[in-house]
Formats: sequence, C-alpha cells, structure tokens
Amino acid sequence: MSQPESPILARTCVVLYEPQDPVNIAATVRAMKNMGVWDLRLVRPCAYDPYNLEGIAHGTMDVIQRIRHFDDYESAVAGCVFTMGFTGRRRAARWQFLDPRGAAREVIARAPEGEVAYVFGREDDGLPNAVMDRVHAYVTIPTTAHASLNLAQAVLLAMYELHLAVGDATIEIGAPRKGAPPPTNEQLEQYFTDLQRGLDSIEFFKIRSVRAIMRTLRSVTFRASPDARELSLMRATWLEVINYLQRTGRPLPPPGAIGAVQPED
Repeated sequence: MSQPESPILARTCVVLYEPQDPVNIAATVRAMKNMGVWDLRLVRPCAYDPYNLEGIAHGTMDVIQRIRHFDDYESAVAGCVFTMGFTGRRRAARWQFLDPRGAAREVIARAPEGEVAYVFGREDDGLPNAVMDRVHAYVTIPTTAHASLNLAQAVLLAMYELHLAVGDATIEIGAPRKGAPPPTNEQLEQYFTDLQRGLDSIEFFKIRSVRAIMRTLRSVTFRASPDARELSLMRATWLEVINYLQRTGRPLPPPGAIGAVQPED
C-alpha cells in the first residue's frame, strides 16, 4: 500500500463530520490522493459501499481501505495536537481565523509535534457550534458573498494549498533522458530558410508580407527557445512538406528565390 512521502502529509488527517453524500466522500478521497494525504476519518457518516466509492474515485482503493469511522468528534481527533475547522461564518474576534494558505503554514509548523486535523462539516449545516468551540482555529475560504462551497471542493482547495506548501513532496520528476544543447546560429538560419521555403511552396505568402510574417515567426521561435533537437524536428517538418511536393510533381520555388529576410532599420 502506498504511503505519503512527506512526513508532514503523513501527519495530516481530514475529518468529515457527518457527511451526508457518498459522492462527496468519494470526491474527498480523490482530492486527498491527488495531493498526497491518506488519513480520512469519518464521524457518523452516511451509509456507503467502498467499491462504489472507488467506482467514483478511480484508483483510490488504497486510501478508501484506510478510512476510519468514529462515533464522535472527540474520538476522531483524540491524538491531534492542532485542529482547524472550516466554516463560511465569521465568529467572535477572539478566535484565530486562517485562509487555506495560512492553514497550510500552520500544518507545517505543528506537524513535527504530532497529528494535525482539517475538519469539515455537514453539507447542509457545516460544523455545529459544539465542534467549532473545540477546534483550535477557524479556516475560511475567500469567496464572493455566496460563501457556500461543495464539501469536496473545500477539501481539494485545502489539500492543494498544503501540497504546494510542503514543496510538491509527493511528485518525483525524472531528469530528461538526454539533454540537447541550444541550436547554433547556423542551425537557426537553416531552419528559417527551410521554414520560409516551405511556406512559399504552399503559397502561404500569396497575399501576405514575407518580411512581416518571417519576422513574427523568428520572434516566436526565439521566445520558445527550442533546443537543437527540437529545432531539428521543426525543420524536418518543413523539409518533409517540400519533399512531398517534389515527389508529387508540384512546382517549387528555387532555394533563395524569395531571399533572406533582414531586419529593417
């Protein structure tokens, strides 16, 4: 079974308090796996079939099999050193309010001390006051005046910010198989020559300014900064256009018929 690679993510749990819709549980599982969090705790959830959850959130059975159920909120967070309750309501100023990015910073600060919980309430009423009075901080997601979010969307936003904050710890990107050097000026000019000849061979310049078009294509190429291998592929594309026209007997302009395009003063 896969495990979180980041110790911070390994000490992070998501608590859903009385979730009412199996679809939201499945979407929460998907969001958690996308972002590398694996510990889902459900307090008095609706009935659901684990295999149906996996049918909604494909490839997440490893997370689904780890789901734990609890009879009350206190049991679900008993081992946590810091808990954050998500709400769309503003309460008394004495409570600490965070946004999802600030919540992620709190997780990074607190996780070395123990488990940290993101707590989300029911789809219809959110978290009850009895639970909100027990969390250590409130989290609100900035929205318009319409503050009601889908449960799983709120989880995804929270997990996304945490995933970024820990430095994308669950993704390993391999090095390129072979590095290619930048193209030389000679290779670039060969490409532009064949590009221009290929465009001319399909009569692209019939009603267009050759100089203006080539200047734009040069600019686009320089901004894209292709390496030598990429430039070779791009050049081969236009060479194949020219070769195809030659094989099929189409008339072609001779090399250099249009002339090199030089920048104007």
